Amino acid sequence: MSDDAEREAADWWRTEIIDMAPGVIRTRGYPIEQLIGRVSFAEMVWLMLRGDLPAPGQARLLDAVLMAAVDHGPQAPSIAMARMAATCGVGLNNAMASAVNALGDVHGGAGEQAVEVYAAVDRRMGAGAALEGAVSAALDAFFATGQKYVPGFGHRFHPVDPRAPRLLALVDEAAAAGTVSGRFAAIGRAIEAAVMVRKGRPIPMNVDGATAVIYAELGFAPPLARGLFCLSRSVGILAHAWEQTQQGGRNKGPIPRRLLWTYDGPPPRDVPE
Repeated sequence: MSDDAEREAADWWRTEIIDMAPGVIRTRGYPIEQLIGRVSFAEMVWLMLRGDLPAPGQARLLDAVLMAAVDHGPQAPSIAMARMAATCGVGLNNAMASAVNALGDVHGGAGEQAVEVYAAVDRRMGAGAALEGAVSAALDAFFATGQKYVPGFGHRFHPVDPRAPRLLALVDEAAAAGTVSGRFAAIGRAIEAAVMVRKGRPIPMNVDGATAVIYAELGFAPPLARGLFCLSRSVGILAHAWEQTQQGGRNKGPIPRRLLWTYDGPPPRDVPE
């Protein structure tokens, strides 16, 4: 093979993430043997996505946000899908893939969408608008697109999502220590206040809104908020798929067998001769 052909083959895939040769593995330039035992999983996630190791305070925030969203029980579609798939005779990886594939715009996408809303407010503030005015204008633009719900606020089960206040408290601590600016925490809280005025009742920030605050404070792009949520929720998905495998069961559907769905089609009839 000519030198040009070898270079073309080597350049077919280009990456700044990993360098590998026989006996050598370097992630972003760091030897893997030096990372093992010294760098946490959350720090490794940061390194892979951002190119360098985080500061300790940044790592603590990322670790907290990844931990907070791992599970919300079998009522969550992704968890239910993992458990149902596990009863169909597939392996853990298949059950996990089935569940992760359900994490879309409605179930799993609110964090990304909330970061986008926060970023829209931040851009208006960067152009000189005050916080309240920037929030009001951003919400007007958001609702003008036909949206009915502000992503990251309100929860169908929890009057107050217990995860959100704790995550925001960690952001406040990090802001006081100079780890993050606190700018997006202020934006999130201002949106919460504005939504309450518009709706006439409290609609507290939920875990998606709080995690979005942290991802925005840490400088992650909105699509990565969804990707990181998928990574986080995969832990719960794996745990439920494994538990269901140990419990057994075959072809479990979404409701017990004695209960049937509501049929509202045509009444019984014969096929015409």
